[in-house]
Amino acid sequence: MAVAVSRRVAVFVLPLAVALAGCDVSLGNLSARATDEWTHTYPLTAGGEVRIVNTNGRIDVEGVDGSSVEVRAERIARGATDGAARELLPRIVIKEDIKPERVSFETERMSGIMIGAGFEVRYHVRAPKNAVVNITNTNGQVVLNALAGKVSARTTNGAVKGTNLTGGVDGESTNGSVSIDMASVGSDRIALETTNGSVTLMLPETAKATVTASVTNGGINVGALDHFDVTEKSRRRLEGKMNGGGTAVELQTTNGSIRLRSRDTINTPTDSDTKDDRKDR
Repeated sequence: MAVAVSRRVAVFVLPLAVALAGCDVSLGNLSARATDEWTHTYPLTAGGEVRIVNTNGRIDVEGVDGSSVEVRAERIARGATDGAARELLPRIVIKEDIKPERVSFETERMSGIMIGAGFEVRYHVRAPKNAVVNITNTNGQVVLNALAGKVSARTTNGAVKGTNLTGGVDGESTNGSVSIDMASVGSDRIALETTNGSVTLMLPETAKATVTASVTNGGINVGALDHFDVTEKSRRRLEGKMNGGGTAVELQTTNGSIRLRSRDTINTPTDSDTKDDRKDR
């Protein structure tokens, strides 16, 4: 496979026949929908970065073996009629910046959209496990799975969810929950923050972590962790060490609860969790 050294600002517009094939009409709300999608694969150097900036739509990133990044993007346009949706579809522009050490995609913001019209791009990404992942979203969920490199995931309206992660994590939302499941922890910091929503972190029972958690309106609960020593506790703040301390863990929310759990047990909220949250408030 030939390595593309650099390619900038490419706009992807599939043939009209593809767009028409994804067009349907909902009589319930008198809205029409036109879609297309493409899949591209790019080589990435070891430890390289995958960067995605989106305006509207979900972003999924899965860590896989290998040294290539596979990106599947779905463009979705909505309008009052089939014609309006088809007309809007080519205006959804995705810019790419491809280098050996970085694969970057960005959905351009769109102006002049008619009332009753809308658009989104859904990104589905398979990246090398050890890649550095940098995600920024405005309206949409961010979902991460099986990544071992440093991860930064931010969204304004939507949740951030990670499972089976092993690297440093910086997860942030404004209106949405942040929930991260760590398969293991290393030396890189884990920082989870939201304004309106809950924060949940699941760690292995043997993880070594130094935890700082703070809330404004909500409760803090560390569940039934066997090896967690509280060093400071108040109504809005908790500090403690898990297995003697180690990886820096920072958890913060303004309106919501914070839960620290062991991933080695069933991690569903119980009645006692709810009571503890009310008590902490």
